[in-house]
Amino acid sequence: MSLLEKLKNQILIADGAMGTLLYSYGVDSCSEELNLSQPEQIQNIHQAYIDAGADVIQTNSYAANYLKLQRYGLEDSVKEINSAAVRHAKQAAQNNAYVLGTMGGNRGIKTNSITIEEIKRSFREQLYCLLLEGVDGILLETFYDLEELETILTIARKETKIPIIAQVSLQEPGFLQDRTPVNDALKRLEGLGADVVGLNCRLGPHHMLLALEQIELPKHAYLSAYPNASLPTYTDGKFHYEGDPDYFRNSAKAFRNQGVRLLGGCCGTTPEHIKAYASELKNSVPITEKVVKLEPKKIIVESLAPKREFTPLQELVKERPSVIVELDPPRKLDTTKFFQGAKALKEAGIDSITLADNSLATVRISNESLGYLVKQDLGMRPLIHIACRDRNIIGLQSHLMGLHTLGMNDVLAITGDPARVGDFPGASSVYDVSSFELIQMIKQLNEGLSFSGKDLGQKTDFSIAAAFNPNVRSLEKAVKRLEKKVHYGADYFISQPVFSEEKLLEVYEHTKHLDAPIYIGLMPLTSSKNAEFLHNEVPGIKIADSIRTRMAQLGDDPIQAAREGIAITKSLIDTALDLFNGIYLITPFLRYELTAELALYTRQRASELRRSTYAENTIY
Repeated sequence: MSLLEKLKNQILIADGAMGTLLYSYGVDSCSEELNLSQPEQIQNIHQAYIDAGADVIQTNSYAANYLKLQRYGLEDSVKEINSAAVRHAKQAAQNNAYVLGTMGGNRGIKTNSITIEEIKRSFREQLYCLLLEGVDGILLETFYDLEELETILTIARKETKIPIIAQVSLQEPGFLQDRTPVNDALKRLEGLGADVVGLNCRLGPHHMLLALEQIELPKHAYLSAYPNASLPTYTDGKFHYEGDPDYFRNSAKAFRNQGVRLLGGCCGTTPEHIKAYASELKNSVPITEKVVKLEPKKIIVESLAPKREFTPLQELVKERPSVIVELDPPRKLDTTKFFQGAKALKEAGIDSITLADNSLATVRISNESLGYLVKQDLGMRPLIHIACRDRNIIGLQSHLMGLHTLGMNDVLAITGDPARVGDFPGASSVYDVSSFELIQMIKQLNEGLSFSGKDLGQKTDFSIAAAFNPNVRSLEKAVKRLEKKVHYGADYFISQPVFSEEKLLEVYEHTKHLDAPIYIGLMPLTSSKNAEFLHNEVPGIKIADSIRTRMAQLGDDPIQAAREGIAITKSLIDTALDLFNGIYLITPFLRYELTAELALYTRQRASELRRSTYAENTIY
């Protein structure tokens, strides 16, 4: 009798976790490779689940695709590993259990980290390997991204008539991470040809049952559920689960009452958990009717936070010339000079003080704390840089929620310099996301949704700047990155410093089609050594030979060198104001008197330009 015929009239028990058991045995590498190197161990685990009462087992092939195997240098072994996985499962089953060819999701919260085309190629290769070995069905499990699952389900349905089980994973009961209601998602999967639809991973029995309460019985397909044993704990350098098999036994009938016909386990479950299920439901008759109280779609509350104190910079700079100044947080704990500089810059009339996030991976006082003091004590707008280097996704979202709570709405999303260039070369660079993905995630917060798609109850109101490096060989490629960042949600750009009129003109010609405004970066040089260091050692900065020569001619006279640096920058400001409304001044070595003078000059020149333009347009 086929799997679907069995499911028509009775509940079937599926197996539990493979990776959890292997991990508990000391395996901390590629579990799927063990199909080749330790076949007896894999067969023994399959046998243990069958002995526990499993009617359905899955092959040890969850991550046996090109995209995941390449992490271990095993991308050329896809066929060998998958074929072995099916053989071991069949050897254990011996016609006493159905064998499902398992294929796991590739995308997690970073949906843009892998393209759909890459997923298609990788999926097809693994699918054909499993089909050639004659599995009884295909299990598509642990899919957080609905687009990925719908894409590969469509391919699988065209390639085979054997049963397909399609399971999504939820960050919270009721909704996928893109906020699709789980009931709607399973209907879509059924419409694409899935024979069984359901849930697996992430949630334990309690929360999975809450989700199932919102799921109607499919019209033609059947329901499945593979909950986790519990939340994992971390002790003595190892993860482990403490789920009690009796807890699973007590929840078994609740799963039946929600319409589940295929019931197994995911992370943390063992043969003991499956035995507990089997003792309660083996050969049970499934329900055929179910009353579902569908929750109305949640309405995200509009932001309850106070209205913005400052007009978003991307709007301000479109209306008039605007000056922002970077003043780095100090490396030491004395903030006296920093706040002296901030006050001087306020008196110079700047629109925002921008604070770097440990630039060049050099440890400084938290820009969030100084930004808050600048805002509270001086009434200035802080623009907080956020680097992807130092925080994982959890830390990034928490940091942004904190900024929102403190009323700091202006941020610059950057990837950040790698840790190895800074004070602690042995430190790790996190880079859970790139600047592109961070921009997208901040935009999601502005919709009231967390990075994982959860309802935050409020919308943030971040104005998002993105970085622009014009000092590259191919400005065309750099502009393509700008266009991509606009697509992801960037509101405006802040550039690396430019040191020649020619480069300003070149940047203008290449970017004038963009709707997102640009704050063009300018930085006063302080000496010839400073110019040579920036040109030769700092990523993203190039200084024209003519300017380096001018600085070199002044020798070691610091006063004359600083005045020359100011003169060069003023000349650049004259050109920049003809082309851009936004000027971004970078303060070298906390020498705020330099950028304060330049800010005053910029305001003066902008005022003169406005008067000149008004005079030219006045009809006498």
